[in-house]
Amino acid sequence: MQSSSPLRRIAAAALAVLLLTSACAPASAQLLGGSEESIGAQEHPKILAQYGGAYPDQRLQAYITGIGNRLAAQTDRSGPWTFTVLDSDVVNAFALPGGYVYITRGLLALAKDEAEVASVLGHEIGHVIAHHGQERQTNQTIAGLLAAGIGLVLGSPELAQIANIGGTALLARYSRGQETEADRLGIEYLHRAGYDPFAMATFLETMRRDTQYTGLRSGKGAGEGGFDFFATHPQTASRVDEAAAIARELPRGARPVAPYMAAMDGVIYGDSPENGFVRGRTFAHPQLGIAFDVPQGFSLLNGAEQVIAKGPNGGALVFDGAVFDGGKAPGVRDPAAYLSGTWAQGAPLRDLQSFTVNGMPAATALTQGKTDAGAVDVRLVAIRADSGTLYRFTFLAPGGALSRFDSDFRQTAISFRRLTQQEAASYQPRRIRVQTARPGDSVESFVRQMPREPYAEELFRIINDLPPGTPIQPGRPVKIITG
Repeated sequence: MQSSSPLRRIAAAALAVLLLTSACAPASAQLLGGSEESIGAQEHPKILAQYGGAYPDQRLQAYITGIGNRLAAQTDRSGPWTFTVLDSDVVNAFALPGGYVYITRGLLALAKDEAEVASVLGHEIGHVIAHHGQERQTNQTIAGLLAAGIGLVLGSPELAQIANIGGTALLARYSRGQETEADRLGIEYLHRAGYDPFAMATFLETMRRDTQYTGLRSGKGAGEGGFDFFATHPQTASRVDEAAAIARELPRGARPVAPYMAAMDGVIYGDSPENGFVRGRTFAHPQLGIAFDVPQGFSLLNGAEQVIAKGPNGGALVFDGAVFDGGKAPGVRDPAAYLSGTWAQGAPLRDLQSFTVNGMPAATALTQGKTDAGAVDVRLVAIRADSGTLYRFTFLAPGGALSRFDSDFRQTAISFRRLTQQEAASYQPRRIRVQTARPGDSVESFVRQMPREPYAEELFRIINDLPPGTPIQPGRPVKIITG
């Protein structure tokens, strides 16, 4: 019997009415002391798992790889480069040691031309060239000290594997000095590759506007406790001005629009059906027919294998599932027996309890882990949705602080529910469509083609870099969101 199957594979099993099993992802090894190439190669699968995998659009991937290689050719690094478009709506980009550079389709949707995309890739290339990823590991491994500590103390390999992959999402922040250096290097690569060096300043401003829009929609400060670009790249009021000042010393370059628009036409905007949907504080997976809600103030990160929710004051949760051979394996039908005998076998559990969640048998228990920063309180919840599938929540709180979080953790667990067919059918992916403005077209006429929701005009203006009050000029290509 094997467990910890990715959510995506569970969905495939449900759709195909097949019984699938998969091996657990290997636990993270200690990264300190390894070569940059080996570090990147080791962490690459974890990044793919946590950020929804690579986006399955070969045309878009080839386009991004071409831009990345054009910029990388301006550096003195001789090693290989790997550029990956992640199937995630989170607005982010980052790099691993060894030449691994990532950009989400959520970030790509915000650009207005190829030069702005190149500015992001150039910035991340700058981090690699300056060895910033290696510097960050002196304080925190990419997999996360939190995850490694839990696995070490509990003596539970499976629990360690769950936490390790989740820890990948909590990448350490760069320092202000590192960001400044990466901006400077990225602008230099833009210039050498023939792009407009001002593209970095204009795109930083667009991302700043997007964080404000996100804050309006969520009702909280933009980017607070989230997984976006500014969560790992410090946002400063002077950063746009500093980038523009560097660009003024260089000649202007190209800002290709047509190839960017062609590559983005038809790209999914928002969540991918294979990974389920995040709608505010709700995660719903129509293919699996399940949903749950996270506490107020928690930000969701939807991955191919897990869902992570990061909350204020150190609270976090990891959600995933396990598929079994028709429920015939010992302990599978009893979530309590599975929790203590398989999932957290060897861990010092306490307060093991059985209960029911919306008609589904469940079990929970408490335990504790330890990191270099101190103790971590852990609540485990296992829920049997059917005879062959168990879903799991791993709730994490700073040591001694569980009482502040536990009510919210319990509410999240009991919010786990099956979707009706009607509810499942209501979740459909949205896509980017490119249109050319004609005489008589207006911002309002394009917004009317988009899903009706608050702040739709703000979104349209952000993804098309239109300041408030600015009209649409005929002949201009624009992006709209459909679906």
